[in-house]
Amino acid sequence: MNTTVREGEILAGKYRVDRVLGVGGMGVVVAAHHLELDDRVAIKFLLPETLGNAEAVARFAREARAAVKIKSEHVARVSDVGKLESGAPYMVMEYLQGSDLSQWLTERGPLPIEQVVEFTLQACEAIAEAHSLGIVHRVLKPANLFVIRRPDGGLSIKVLDFGISKMTSLTGSGGEGSMTKTSTMMGSPIYMSPEQIQSSKDVDQRGDIWALGIIMYELITGTAPFGGEHMAELIYQIISVPPPPMAARRPDVPPGLESVIFRCLTKDRNQRFASIAEFASALAPFAPRRALSSVERISGVMTGSYPANGAASEPLVQTRPEHVAGAGTAASWGQTAPGKNRGPWLLFGGAALAIALAAGVITARRFTSASAVVPEASALPTVAAKPPVAPPLTAEPPPVVVPAVTAASSAPMPSAAPLGASARPLTPPAVHGAAASPKPKPNLPAKPARASDPWGEGQH
Repeated sequence: MNTTVREGEILAGKYRVDRVLGVGGMGVVVAAHHLELDDRVAIKFLLPETLGNAEAVARFAREARAAVKIKSEHVARVSDVGKLESGAPYMVMEYLQGSDLSQWLTERGPLPIEQVVEFTLQACEAIAEAHSLGIVHRVLKPANLFVIRRPDGGLSIKVLDFGISKMTSLTGSGGEGSMTKTSTMMGSPIYMSPEQIQSSKDVDQRGDIWALGIIMYELITGTAPFGGEHMAELIYQIISVPPPPMAARRPDVPPGLESVIFRCLTKDRNQRFASIAEFASALAPFAPRRALSSVERISGVMTGSYPANGAASEPLVQTRPEHVAGAGTAASWGQTAPGKNRGPWLLFGGAALAIALAAGVITARRFTSASAVVPEASALPTVAAKPPVAPPLTAEPPPVVVPAVTAASSAPMPSAAPLGASARPLTPPAVHGAAASPKPKPNLPAKPARASDPWGEGQH
């Protein structure tokens, strides 16, 4: 088949073709190099002989639009679209290194069960975002689930080929899906739901859930649940025959996981999981711990509480107040549990603290030398006309006895301001307590407690 491209050829004036990756009935994919950005990309474009096929051209454009809308890390990014000199439309995609799950199954046989669940949940992340945008994939199969290795060494799924995806409105009406004729069977029959076999237009998100169930069955057991020597037999089994028990082909399959998969394969779509989020939640008990974050993202995307491009705006799992960071601090300022009225106790404690702080400030002023600078002195009342006469200093002064402070004694006393350069320590020159000689106390005028509040006006 003529692919119309050769190695070394420059496409669209900026992409140099390295090699052909694959050729299909309607298009070709090549590995190329972006000359200006020095980046490797994959370019997909239609073959010249298919340009007259209106359905093929519409499918190509639909794939590009769907891939651009979905921002999930589990969808190959589309960075550019355009037309070649031949008139063939093209799209530039993320270059992927790895292999698809169909190749994995051929080369390695059935996969470990936890690995299958993790891969499925990663694919569900992409499908959940597509469904939230009204896009139904319709052609999910192992060949369209591509495995890459992330920079951290982990494995990650990329969902490919949204070419025959169906765009639906919020009311479930046709949209772009109306371009597909009712009589046309689109997709791979082995992975198609009963309703899709009967009508490609009559498909909703539960058709993708059916396909994911078929994929899981095949990856775990090594064979698809339905088959036949000819198409009629395959269609009959899909529509009428229940899937064979998985334990007969893989004895270590947990019965609960088999039940989840078989619910995906219920003939009546009304009996299947109603959404990808519900399906993902049912898979969670069988997933490795590292995959549980996928379940949260899927649920958030489907409910609208988790943006498609990143962090959740609100936690999806509500926690009790005492488990929230800072809850203890909030409770100490009056946000207590219902039924516990601590308001009077808080008011009493606040008043006691204010009185204690006021007493501490006055004591500090009396122990500070005349050269110390105390801010806002004008706001404080005059203590006495003359400073008290200190008793003579003895050779070995007894220890200082600081008056006890009630509730505030366990909390550090903030300084109103740093002392001046010539200030002496707050150690009094004489004993101020029971052991000191009596001396007259100045008459202190009454003053509001708030005047000496070191925390500032209005803060208690």
